[in-house]
Amino acid sequence: MVEIDILYEGDLHCRITHLPSQTQILTDAPKDNQGRGETFSATDLVAAALGSCMVSMMAIAARRDGIRLDGSRVRVEKHMSQEPPRRIAKLVVRIDCVPGIPMERREALERAAHTCPVLKSLHPDIDIQLSFAFPD
Repeated sequence: MVEIDILYEGDLHCRITHLPSQTQILTDAPKDNQGRGETFSATDLVAAALGSCMVSMMAIAARRDGIRLDGSRVRVEKHMSQEPPRRIAKLVVRIDCVPGIPMERREALERAAHTCPVLKSLHPDIDIQLSFAFPD
């Protein structure tokens, strides 16, 4: 169990505190939903959680084999629905791995990304498009 405290500061801004570490994140509503878009929106955090979770699961699998993913990058595009109800309609995820990952380990790393708890928690109506790039 992890506790998270959320303080609504007004003007569609929230201060989120991860109680075990006291790390804070600020949120604002997006410009297209009455906010100023000054920082992450709540749905932006969902997209960020997906990308960071997927690469973390890959890193756990890679660590077992002595493979380092340090420097790998993830890009997530979040697309909101155009018709009500307002929701995340599509997430496009591209994972760009660092060079040097052995060919025979790549499929296992891709499978690990699919075990991400955030991915498993998202509604099946969200169109999730995932791609991997292994340079060499």
